[in-house]
Amino acid sequence: MSARDARPGLDVSQLPAVAFSHRSLMWWGTLGVIAIEGTAFALAVMAYFYLRSHSSTWPLSAPPPDLLWGTINTAVMLASIVPAHLAKKAAEARQVRGVRLWLCVSVAFALVFVAIRAFEFGALNVRWDSSAYGSVVWLLLGLHTAHILTDLLDTIVLTVLFFTGPLEGKRFADVTDNSFYWYFVVGAWIPIYLVIYWGARVT
Repeated sequence: MSARDARPGLDVSQLPAVAFSHRSLMWWGTLGVIAIEGTAFALAVMAYFYLRSHSSTWPLSAPPPDLLWGTINTAVMLASIVPAHLAKKAAEARQVRGVRLWLCVSVAFALVFVAIRAFEFGALNVRWDSSAYGSVVWLLLGLHTAHILTDLLDTIVLTVLFFTGPLEGKRFADVTDNSFYWYFVVGAWIPIYLVIYWGARVT
């Protein structure tokens, strides 16, 4: 046996089985999705202001959206950051009970948000096919609703897995990535809320 063959191999037994944040490949994948979807939101907002710049009156043949439901939903969404963040912290600490609790709370917040969102569509005071204005505000609200539903489904699946198992290390990383994506969904809503509800009021 040569001296080269006799050298011990690299010992990786002490390396962690799962990585969080930017050390995880899935985190970078989530970041890529966020970049793509953030671009879609930006294009939709640009379309709104493009249409507004080519109209002498805005909104077109419709009153501005009612503020009540959109503002309530904004408060609910901002509050939902708390359980999402606590779920992330519990996952990083491998605290199964904490992850279960805060995932359940996150699901409850998302369900409340979806229920209120149904009232928001009715409070836009315009049909999606009534004018260019109606189309673009429905597009903005619809895009964001799709992201809410996507993350809600993901959170429900994670919650079920944490109650049924198996609880592999990657499941904890999935929770942190889910929270990371939820931060994006909340952050994206703020400019969309301002555009939909105040863009029609600021002259």
